[in-house]
Amino acid sequence: MAKPRKQYICQECGAASGKWIGRCPSCGNWNTYVEEVIDKGSVAPAWVSDAPAGKVIPVNILTSEPVKEERIPAPGTELNRVLGGGIVKGSLILLGGEPGIGKSTLMLQTALKTKRRVLYVSGEESENQIKMRAERIGIVNENCFVLPVTELDKVFAQIKGLKPELVIIDSIQTLQSKLLDSAPGSISQVRECTSELLRFAKESNTPVFLIGHITKEGQIAGPKVLEHMVDTVLQFEGDRHHTYRILRGIKNRFGSASELGIYEMIGSGLREVSNPSEILISQRDETLSGVTICAVLEGVRPLLVETQALVSTAAYGTPQRNANGFDLRRLNMLLAVLEKRCGFRLSATDVFVNIAGGLKIDDPGADLSLACAVLSSYENIPVNPDICLVGEIGLSGEIRAVSRMDQRIAEAKRLGFSQIIISKFNQLSGSHKGLKIVQVGKIDEVFTLLFG
Repeated sequence: MAKPRKQYICQECGAASGKWIGRCPSCGNWNTYVEEVIDKGSVAPAWVSDAPAGKVIPVNILTSEPVKEERIPAPGTELNRVLGGGIVKGSLILLGGEPGIGKSTLMLQTALKTKRRVLYVSGEESENQIKMRAERIGIVNENCFVLPVTELDKVFAQIKGLKPELVIIDSIQTLQSKLLDSAPGSISQVRECTSELLRFAKESNTPVFLIGHITKEGQIAGPKVLEHMVDTVLQFEGDRHHTYRILRGIKNRFGSASELGIYEMIGSGLREVSNPSEILISQRDETLSGVTICAVLEGVRPLLVETQALVSTAAYGTPQRNANGFDLRRLNMLLAVLEKRCGFRLSATDVFVNIAGGLKIDDPGADLSLACAVLSSYENIPVNPDICLVGEIGLSGEIRAVSRMDQRIAEAKRLGFSQIIISKFNQLSGSHKGLKIVQVGKIDEVFTLLFG
């Protein structure tokens, strides 16, 4: 028997070395190299296709005919939207999220609601635990099969006999390949198991969902190459202490990579939120200062969100700046513009900003709404709740145009807003009757309109 070959693998980026290194030359982290045994010659490959190997020849890109990918309709409109119109056959989809956020519940609901034969491989829960969760969801599906194993060769053995149309792996960190002697969850095991599942998905034209853990830094556990191997990366976000969950597309080779789906966690599982703008705007009995409404764009989906700001006198020597759901560096830039161009003394105040509903936005169109919320709290003057604000603020205080303004205006009109303030540089294609549109060019013009 050949002597096992050993390598040192970086647990952060997956780089390999023949000897131990204190600092990884690839990612720069210290003390991340761990010794792992690698012996691929003693065991047969995990996935062996029954189809004969075809001859591969290069094809001229000018003469090749494009083939439209075949999709499987996913149960529910939210998952379909994030995936770009359905599950592409032969695709490998990675779903990441924090522990307890609802990843297994989402995948089990998908397995139970679909009308195709599904194999649900669980390395974390037993068959009875999955059965109890399915009873809470309240959906019965005779085409859903549960396999509580962690060995990759056993998974492929059951796949060859069952021939499922959809495979769900919960989770990729629990699988172990016989090709490697390292422990499950290590960088080498995660990369090897993903590579074998990718090979299976492409050769059998079967879509595969992988559930991945999240590290304390907020990244999907495993090397960054894992995200490059898969076709689609989905992120399941939210606070475990709140009911709403957000499914965000980070990477998608078959559709838009910036789509958004919103769910609500209830006792019977995850409920799709068909109108997210209503839940992102809090219901208040009275108008308060520091609150404005903005029409932001997530992918191609317009959403109305509530921006909240609190400005108070700094109790300590250094003023505090805190932002939840908004980029802190962009907030500092907006505060500098308000102080330089409008004359507000915000450098000696504490400023706290929050996006209601737990949503994280990076749309520059939220600048105007956020700046007006800060000024409203600073002057302690409430903004009319029937006014929506959209616009990007430049360094000279000008209100710049943003994309897809007609869709934003239509969403504001649908929810009953009477007025919307936008940039005068936006070119509108529709008439938008029933909604007053005010176009401005400078931030001080907006302050005059709102506060007099």
